[in-house]
Amino acid sequence: MRAVRSDGSGVQIVDVPAQRAEAGNDRVRVRVRAAGICGSDLLMLEKSFLRPDVTIGHEFAGVLDDGREVAVQPTTPCGNCEFCARGAYQLCPSCIGSTLGVSRAGGMADEVWVDPVCIVPLAASLPVGDACLVEPLAVAVHGIERSGLVSGQRVAVVGGGTVGLLAAAVARARGCAVDLVARHAAQWRAAETLQVGREPSGLYDLVIDAAGSESAVARAVELARPEATLLMLGWDWQRVVLPGYAIAAKELVIRATVTYGHQSATRDVDAAAALLAAAPEIAQALITHRMPLDAAVHAFAVARDRAGGAIKVVLEP
Repeated sequence: MRAVRSDGSGVQIVDVPAQRAEAGNDRVRVRVRAAGICGSDLLMLEKSFLRPDVTIGHEFAGVLDDGREVAVQPTTPCGNCEFCARGAYQLCPSCIGSTLGVSRAGGMADEVWVDPVCIVPLAASLPVGDACLVEPLAVAVHGIERSGLVSGQRVAVVGGGTVGLLAAAVARARGCAVDLVARHAAQWRAAETLQVGREPSGLYDLVIDAAGSESAVARAVELARPEATLLMLGWDWQRVVLPGYAIAAKELVIRATVTYGHQSATRDVDAAAALLAAAPEIAQALITHRMPLDAAVHAFAVARDRAGGAIKVVLEP
């Protein structure tokens, strides 16, 4: 079968043996229909963090052998540690080592076998081609839930990429007015579709850094009212210096989050799938390009070109 892997400087499409079901192995096969290129994929390629023997892709959806359309949670909790016991499996020590598309074969391929615990059922109204957004939307759902956001509050998002726009969509769905700091025309068009305001003014109850840079954090702190929450949702591997006095002077609450877990009555990925089904404008706003799997090299080049209009580039095997 075809698979997209790192060649040390970029990506290549390679032929790899198709996996087979093994006796005593309860993994299920997902025939991939859509796989999104994530900003972290681009970053890991740039930093040479991706192994050449691992298929890329942690944002994907497809069809099971029984015909059910599903999305996939790429992390596999151990189920035994203290964090898994309370649903905080984003903190499970084994999750990073088992993440599809990073440590194990991911979704930029014709098919992939996954643990049943990773399966995310989809509503009939959610097209499987849009369901690759379930994974990044779950990141936003998790962050917003952990922020303590209350309906009616003012929210500012700094960063108009996928995570920033999805965080804005989640906050809007929770009854909040949202304004966005973004750079590119495509991001502004997406914000308009999501009914998100441009260029924040005044002070906000929740400010979200969705870029992970020092300048983004500084702008977020400027926009925060006293005693507001600063949600650090974007991240990079670079060191970021915080504006300490400005944070202290406003007595801001800083909340940093990572991936997704099981915070309330449902998993973050299931909440994300439900929101995507209820709000089709999210996929309409964010998915800017769809390309066949054989065009992966070109698709990654397009995904890097934010100024050229890319937000979410999707590969369709």
